[in-house]
Amino acid sequence: MKNINYAIPQYATEHDFRRIRNKLNMSQNDFAKFIGSSKPTIERWEKPGSKVTGPVVLLLNMIENNLDYIDKLIIPEKKFQKRLIYMMENIICTIIDVDDLERRIKIINYTNDVMKRAFGVVSNPTYEDYEEFLKSRCFPETRDKLKLVLENLGLPFYDPYLIIQKTEGRMAEDNFWIKIEE
Repeated sequence: MKNINYAIPQYATEHDFRRIRNKLNMSQNDFAKFIGSSKPTIERWEKPGSKVTGPVVLLLNMIENNLDYIDKLIIPEKKFQKRLIYMMENIICTIIDVDDLERRIKIINYTNDVMKRAFGVVSNPTYEDYEEFLKSRCFPETRDKLKLVLENLGLPFYDPYLIIQKTEGRMAEDNFWIKIEE
């Protein structure tokens, strides 16, 4: 277990903010977004001679003592041109980066609960697994009155990805959905 410094300082200086922000490899703007603040606030806190008090001092201490955990909270840049984020309500469960031309995918799971992961226990899914996942988040191709349903969605044919673009992959029986970034 990692030793945690329980002696919380009474204030943070501009050096403390810069040191932690640099350890996280973040710009002032990125750091502001990360802690729920604004860039001008970070700029003010990083001015020479500043001594900031309040809850942010505790937050800085928590961040510095848990940098390995913080890495898991930062969303990495896309590996390929398309990204699907598999969500449960407002919680990220799995990020899926997709290269359709090369038929490759890369995933990052943000939960240890295999029931909430897009691919369950599979940690290195294939493109075929991805295609099956998409189908699992749509109504079946054998659905009664399929042409009417597709017409209501404004789709000319059955395509799981296009259906998910329209429906966010929402199903009546669960709280999961898919956010698409292209």
